[in-house]
Amino acid sequence: MSQTSFSPAATTAAGYYDSDDADRFYAEIWGGEDIHVGLYATDNEPIAQASRRTVEALEALIDDTIAARASAGCRIVDLGSGYGGAARYLCRHPGVQVDAINISRVENSRHRSLNLEAGLQERITVHDASFEAVPLPDGCADVVWSQDAILHSGDRQQVMREAARVLRPGGVMVMTDPMAADGVAANSLDAILQRIHLADLGSPGRYQQWAEAVGLAREIWNERTSMLVRHYSRVREELRQRKAELSQSISPTYLERMDAGLGHWVDGGEAGRLSWGLMRFRKH
Repeated sequence: MSQTSFSPAATTAAGYYDSDDADRFYAEIWGGEDIHVGLYATDNEPIAQASRRTVEALEALIDDTIAARASAGCRIVDLGSGYGGAARYLCRHPGVQVDAINISRVENSRHRSLNLEAGLQERITVHDASFEAVPLPDGCADVVWSQDAILHSGDRQQVMREAARVLRPGGVMVMTDPMAADGVAANSLDAILQRIHLADLGSPGRYQQWAEAVGLAREIWNERTSMLVRHYSRVREELRQRKAELSQSISPTYLERMDAGLGHWVDGGEAGRLSWGLMRFRKH
């Protein structure tokens, strides 16, 4: 799929993540493995360590599915897979196969290289594709997995339709996503929305409604919004502490805009306008 066939929101996200500045920033600050919100044990815990803990926490929500499918093999579809940290981690389990769906060709190139280094190129298939149009057949997946990616879609209901479509009956979807708190007006998040070039965000209630509409029942909602605030605060702290070093390979303009954007996420979370946590849905 070419970027010209992506939705406008997806094309914008692809252009951002394909930029040299973004690629270097995420590789430097997150370590190039898990580029999503972390679960922090302490305020000053390394970002990469906290980010990996989120992967572990989501994995715990699908352990029973992986175990039940151990003999037949467990197929996982990762929507917005980034550099593939979660995919490689999940392949610790024998029989797991991952289809990684991601629109950034730069991220996908790094993802494939890391898979090759880990000897996992036969177990992880990286698709240059949008999660609004997943290039996989109906009912092929035991698990749909997504971390802090669906917010970039211009049609999140379509993403949930695609998740339900590729899941087999009884399959599960686990996800995290930076969201608006339920009942919060979109115009109260203008600073964030302008930064990510979107009209609105999802919310816990909206995701539940969208899921129910396509036959997915929400079983778990583990609200951890404080981690969103802590994570963006930690990333901003790291940026400021390492600004001179980062400026050697990342444009000062990008770093300034990133600093301001991170501040908007922190402010929105502290004001109670944002929400984040772990969800699990099951297909009827």
